[in-house]
Amino acid sequence: MSVSAQVDKSSILTALDSDYGRYQAMAETLWSSPELGYLEVESTRLLQAALQEEGFTVEAGVAGMPTAFTASFGSGGPVIGVLGEYDALPGMSQAAVPYEEPLTDGAPGQACGHHLFGTASLAAAVAVKDWLIASGTPGTIRYYGTPAEEGGSGKVYMVRAGLFKDVDAVISWHAGDANTANPGTNLATISGKFRFTGRSSHAAAAPERGRSALDGVEAMNDMVNMLREHTTEPTRIHYVITDGGNAPNIVPKTAEVYYVIRHEDVDEVRSVWTRVVRTAEGAAIGTETSMEYEIIGGTYPRLPNEALASVLHKNLSTVGGVQYSKEDLVFAREIQATLPGKVPDIASAAVVQPMKFTKGKASADTGDVSWSVPMAAMRAATWVPGTPAHSWQAVAAGGTSIGYKGMMVAAKTLALSAADLYTQPELLKQARAEFEQRLGPDFQYEALLGDREPALDYRK
Repeated sequence: MSVSAQVDKSSILTALDSDYGRYQAMAETLWSSPELGYLEVESTRLLQAALQEEGFTVEAGVAGMPTAFTASFGSGGPVIGVLGEYDALPGMSQAAVPYEEPLTDGAPGQACGHHLFGTASLAAAVAVKDWLIASGTPGTIRYYGTPAEEGGSGKVYMVRAGLFKDVDAVISWHAGDANTANPGTNLATISGKFRFTGRSSHAAAAPERGRSALDGVEAMNDMVNMLREHTTEPTRIHYVITDGGNAPNIVPKTAEVYYVIRHEDVDEVRSVWTRVVRTAEGAAIGTETSMEYEIIGGTYPRLPNEALASVLHKNLSTVGGVQYSKEDLVFAREIQATLPGKVPDIASAAVVQPMKFTKGKASADTGDVSWSVPMAAMRAATWVPGTPAHSWQAVAAGGTSIGYKGMMVAAKTLALSAADLYTQPELLKQARAEFEQRLGPDFQYEALLGDREPALDYRK
């Protein structure tokens, strides 16, 4: 890269540093007013307005999702996409303190750091836009506002609608407890709700006249728990009863259980899902109830791209990790005291980990994006080392300077990496060649959630 290009890239870091307060305030707003999947009305409004003010062309309500959007700036190629998320998790309300203290009992909370995710990606997109203008570099930067990652599979509908067809590469990130940019994969999923219907009656005076829908749910769960013994590694099966009746002296007429099936292989996920459906059918027969089910979500495992991951890792190494203040250190020590087992050294938050291939046990709808366009993602240490996702500790750190500093590490890394992709065409060629090789000549994308429309009410 030429000296002038390096100077141009340095301006990206300067701009992001100067705008830290603005992006911190944006993330704080999303953290303070968390919204669940497909209900992110104020969150998407905030992000869209910020991008419109920066001159981006916003298309709202894409792919049949009112809270989804795209925001583009520039013209022609290369087209680089960045992903932004902003949905929260139910029941995870937590104050920004190092002990468990819900702000509002039962309310949502940003336990996966999506307030940081959406904001950092926006910050990167704006910085790249300014750099494109200042450097006279041709190309398009596009921000994807992707709702309902937590179970709603929002990105799947965007893939299905062809919104990534003109994109040369997608770069993304996620909140975490370490700084990494690893090529790797994770698990595919199918999720759905099983609804049983029986007949209500007085549970003591006339139990013989009732048929318990909850019996159907429990019989299904018992059979699924026996089925676990006869599945391949790394199958994961999770469920939660979302409707178990209203009173113990009423035979429940309705009951519902929500399942998630995971495996690294798409075909195996489909197979296990079919077996789970059969347990539900058998449970309905045995309890003389009726059953119907609805597939809520389905996601592919992430397709690795080492070429793109290398670009992210190089720039993450340039940016460096998260530097703690004295106050951050006190907070981090108190958080670590609440974590079970052995925890990493707090100093690891400032370290960029060596790049390596990883096999994750979690899942995300970014997987489907990675099968439609070359994609890579990084993680930044927005949480205290040792903190698991979907925990009150993650919510707490995400509302402090630790979270905001990590967010800016991600924003800088994404923006610098985008600049490299615009100015070094060979990087995109390498990423595309690897993508096509991993995809194989016979691959045809078929969404695991089928042809259903977005489950806009799955969190209601």
